[in-house]
Amino acid sequence: MEQSLLTVENLRFNSAFKYVADMNLNAILKMCKEERFAANTQIFQENTRGERLYFVLDGRIKISKVTKYGAETVLAYLTKGDFFGEMELLDDQVRSARTTAVEPTTCASISKQDFDNMLKSNNIIQLNILKSMTKRLRSADATIVNELDRTVEISKQHIAKLNMLIDAAKTINSSLDLDKLLDIILETAIKSIAADRGTLYLVDELKGEIWSKALRGTEVIEIRLPLGKGLAGYVAKTGEIVNIPDAYNDPRFNPEVDKKSGYRTNNMLTMPMRNRDGKIIGVFQMLNKKGGPFTPQDEEFLNALSIHASVAIENARLAQEMVQSERLSAVGRMASTIIHDIKNPMGTLRVYAQVMKKKGGNEEVSKLADEMIHQVDRFVNMAQEILDFSKGVSSTNMEEVQFEDVMEGVLLFIEKDLTKNNVKLDKRLAFKGKVKLDQDKMVRVFYNIASNARDAMPQGGTLIAATEDIGGMVKIEFIDSGTGMPEEVKRRIFEPFVTYGKKHGTGLGMSIVKKVVDDHKGKIEIESEMGKGTTIRIMLPTLQA
Repeated sequence: MEQSLLTVENLRFNSAFKYVADMNLNAILKMCKEERFAANTQIFQENTRGERLYFVLDGRIKISKVTKYGAETVLAYLTKGDFFGEMELLDDQVRSARTTAVEPTTCASISKQDFDNMLKSNNIIQLNILKSMTKRLRSADATIVNELDRTVEISKQHIAKLNMLIDAAKTINSSLDLDKLLDIILETAIKSIAADRGTLYLVDELKGEIWSKALRGTEVIEIRLPLGKGLAGYVAKTGEIVNIPDAYNDPRFNPEVDKKSGYRTNNMLTMPMRNRDGKIIGVFQMLNKKGGPFTPQDEEFLNALSIHASVAIENARLAQEMVQSERLSAVGRMASTIIHDIKNPMGTLRVYAQVMKKKGGNEEVSKLADEMIHQVDRFVNMAQEILDFSKGVSSTNMEEVQFEDVMEGVLLFIEKDLTKNNVKLDKRLAFKGKVKLDQDKMVRVFYNIASNARDAMPQGGTLIAATEDIGGMVKIEFIDSGTGMPEEVKRRIFEPFVTYGKKHGTGLGMSIVKKVVDDHKGKIEIESEMGKGTTIRIMLPTLQA
């Protein structure tokens, strides 16, 4: 059994009984009841009737009020020698605050009736309680004033953040160019939460990746990470907010990134960017907040910014799709006009070429006539193919062919063009089997790829054309020694209107190439490195597949 703390010595220590004679303390002791409270026990609630006065013998008491919004304001902490609950006994009103035992606490308590008798019989106790109450009221006043000042300051900060968010929304919605928009969003986020630098990743659902752009020297490069890899990939996959106040003391941070960049990361905030439906469309990764670690208020601001940013991103994407659709429509109209205007002249040329072939009586003239007929057909078919692509029409005239003959034929024609531009053709045709394909369309695919390779070697070079049986598929490779292409161009090369290093052309060539290969149930891949050349690799099913 615990030893009782209800003694004259402990009462004498209380501020209510300062200068009170032992004879009186012994009388008061008989009125007291010893009460023990476990940690976090509420002794009484606000707005309840008060029936007892408490003297703290040991432990710690918290006096607090709760606002109608649920926020708690601490008015005072009481320890041994303090008392509480007197105001409700004096004015016969309900409790004006609540009291909680912060830790295991022991109190002596007396009833309201004993308290009234004690005050009537002892002027010293009256004065002590009055002094303590005055001191406590002054302290409570100071606490309330400080709390009011703090509330005003918080309100000012919230208003400033709200104004900042409004300005950010105006800025973000000022552009429909996606690349420019992403820069604006990132700059706004960095400035608004006082970060030193940051990265904005977008989610690529089709590839299961997140991607961003960064400046390396004078070149803009693209960074891609699988969902789940690194902190940004983890946040994109899980939606969890990762706020690291001390990077080098957190196992989730990878210091190798700093070693490669030469940058020192002190703190970082990585959090998802969500649209209005709560779907994760990107990730903010902010580094080194000025003045200390990132706060919950920073998280709230970025979360609010995400809504505006996601709407702006969606608008920019829709605008790009509309522009692309309109451009495709314009190209289609142009192709339709060309086909209409040249059909008769080209038909006439074709007839003349056929007449030349019949009446020429010369093998060389006959070959030239065949070439004219072939080129007329190729030109008309190419214009028709552009028209079909712009309309989304897809049709193939599949036939079984000896693939080596197709390659030899197209390379013979291509070689003439390459030789004029000082480009050597190196043929490595190992595949001897048959395939089923639309010969005219596939020939145009190979010609388009070879033409791009030629343009990438303005000073001359070598183009390797190779075929190989890879088990049910024929692998066709065009390997040039040209200038190569940047990562951004390589990533988007199959999109309509993407071109690189050309002054002329529609920008539809590689888009049509990709569609033709897809229509043949094949695959196409690109490897390219600036200054080292490009490899275009096509895989088509063989008849053995």
